[in-house]
This record gives sequence, C-alpha cells and structure tokens, in this order.
Amino acid sequence: MSLSPFHLAIPVYDVALARAFYNDVFGLEEGRSSDNWVDFNFFGHQLVIHGHPKTPSQENAHTNPVDGHDVPVPHFGVILEWDEWEDLAERLKSRNTVFVIEPYVRFKGEVGEQATMFLLDPCGNALEFKAFKDKSQIFAK
Repeated sequence: MSLSPFHLAIPVYDVALARAFYNDVFGLEEGRSSDNWVDFNFFGHQLVIHGHPKTPSQENAHTNPVDGHDVPVPHFGVILEWDEWEDLAERLKSRNTVFVIEPYVRFKGEVGEQATMFLLDPCGNALEFKAFKDKSQIFAK
C-alpha cells in the first residue's frame, strides 16, 4: 500500500505552548511558521498548529465507547510500526505523560489487533498513536 502524506491543521489556543509540546514531546521537525501557526513534520505528514480560540471539544471532549474505553472524539494520530509504537509508549511513560487511555493492546487475538494509546496536547487536542501486528488488517472488517 502506497500512502500519500496528509495535511492536517488543528486549532491551538496557545501557539507557544503547543509548539513546545510538539517539539519537546515528539521531537518534531519544524517547517514554515509565523506568530500564529507552525508547520511540523508529523511522522512524514504535515501537521499545522493554528492559533484559535478554545473550541468546545477542547474544553469538554466527547467520548465514544470502544473496547471498554472512552475514546475521545475528535482525535487524530498516526499508525506506527510496532517497535516504533513501543519505543514511543516507553518514552512517553518515562516523561510521566498523563494518558487519556494508557498504552495497551486492543482487540487482542481478533481481526484488527492493535496497540493504542491516547493523550492530549496542552490545548486539549486528542492524539492517538497505534500499531497493528498485521498491517494488512488496518482496513479489515
């Protein structure tokens, strides 16, 4: 499967705080920027943080039940290789990251078995990082 990089622009109510988070926590490389927005290389994709007043979902996240957990909606993230996911989970734990959903394996032994974790950026945007044992199951039913 050949994938094209996506572009995602998200609202942040404190550009400096969000910029520091994406730089420090994930070590993302910056691209172009201004006082009101910053481009990041988000695992090969273009993530842009844009200054914006706090949104309702940043103030009070909605959730949907999935596999016994309350998954925040909206959320975004990236699918990593299994080893990359494990390394990121360990790095985040070592930084005492507060998780919305702690790293764990979802749908164990079922179609779509995946490692997943959820956390919030400092402006309340929910991020999910996941990995599949079998990438051919990413879109399996």
